[in-house]
Amino acid sequence: MGLFSLTVGLPFAPIRALIRLGEMLQEQAELELRHPAAVRRRMEEVEEARLAGEISEEEAARAMAEIIEQMMVQPDLSGAASPDRSEEGE
Repeated sequence: MGLFSLTVGLPFAPIRALIRLGEMLQEQAELELRHPAAVRRRMEEVEEARLAGEISEEEAARAMAEIIEQMMVQPDLSGAASPDRSEEGE
């Protein structure tokens, strides 16, 4: 069965590699998005825009809430099966 699955699965190897590359790029982007320096920079930009009068207090509060919400949502980057990813391998 190993030889059969290798023979049949070999043509799909580039597709699987491309999918894995996309997953790795997404993971890296999410890590950089949640990096403390990036979060602080975005919060400072919002505060500078508020002080310059470019956005209102409400818009600044909304933007800060969005930044904090993005930071709080932790994706499953360990590769372990989570409830929404457990069906991918089956």
